[in-house]
Amino acid sequence: MVARVPPALSYCVVNTNGREHLLACLEAIERTHPDGVEGEILVLDNASTDGSAEGAQDWDRNRQTRRAGEMRLIGLERREGKAANDSRLLGEARGRYCLLLNEDSELRLGAARALIAALDAEPRAGAATAQLLDSGGAPVPCAWRFPGVGTALAGALFLHRLLTVQSRGSETRPVDWAQSSALMVRREAAAAVGYLDRDFFVYYDECDFCKRLAESGWRTLFVPAARAVHHDQLSTDLAAGLPRIVEFHRNRDLYMRKHHRRAAALAVRVLTAWAYAVRAAVATVLPNRPARIYWTHARQALFPSRGESLRDRAGEDYRRASSSIRSAS
Repeated sequence: MVARVPPALSYCVVNTNGREHLLACLEAIERTHPDGVEGEILVLDNASTDGSAEGAQDWDRNRQTRRAGEMRLIGLERREGKAANDSRLLGEARGRYCLLLNEDSELRLGAARALIAALDAEPRAGAATAQLLDSGGAPVPCAWRFPGVGTALAGALFLHRLLTVQSRGSETRPVDWAQSSALMVRREAAAAVGYLDRDFFVYYDECDFCKRLAESGWRTLFVPAARAVHHDQLSTDLAAGLPRIVEFHRNRDLYMRKHHRRAAALAVRVLTAWAYAVRAAVATVLPNRPARIYWTHARQALFPSRGESLRDRAGEDYRRASSSIRSAS
């Protein structure tokens, strides 16, 4: 019996109720996969209720080519966090490199090849990010300095883009950490640091991951030659977006308490709250500015443990669904 050769690249896609985005993501993978590279596609459907899993299976059955390799679907019955989902995919993947993708990310032509080339050229690089683009095709920040009192102070002085953002320039460069919407990971490095920390439900999970990579001697790269669109799905409705705001600040505080002293974590909370409060005050006198959202950010930054987070809501949704099933039976 001939042993099956493992692929060089595993596409690892996490989807949560994003059926149409997921199908576009899969089409982009198939369209842009580099010739001569063995691949596989892993799709983790995070307990979606919009027919995403069925849509992905239909796409796989009906696609005309298998350029990017076979697709495997992992369907969850209970919703889990992004860190847990990415860790599961990294553990299931067989590729030397694993390209973490959100369902709302679409690779541009040449992205995967450029990321592979960057990791091949840097044996101690554990991860490499593409330049992310918004839905209109404009570059957006996607790599930053590690959070700390210094970066929070830069934010309080409104120098964040100048002093903290690292995703700039036209050459591949090392960065502290990068967003995981289109992040290629060396599987060996990910396994060495224990994948992503599941305590981070969503937000700051990739920051913590890159921090632990750096502490173990691995680098993270920004590769501007690789490009990927990341569609902005954030709602401007405060009621709908509040759990996401809570989750964002709660996980930033978790990162600070994990990697810094309590005094530093408190300083970051105060400085961040100040920066949002100033924005909120300015927004109250300017037209079409989200003053209420800024005030909510300021309050949540100062008191991150308050409120219902995405993790809380996912748990409540699961308990509600379980209760309905028991009642029906």
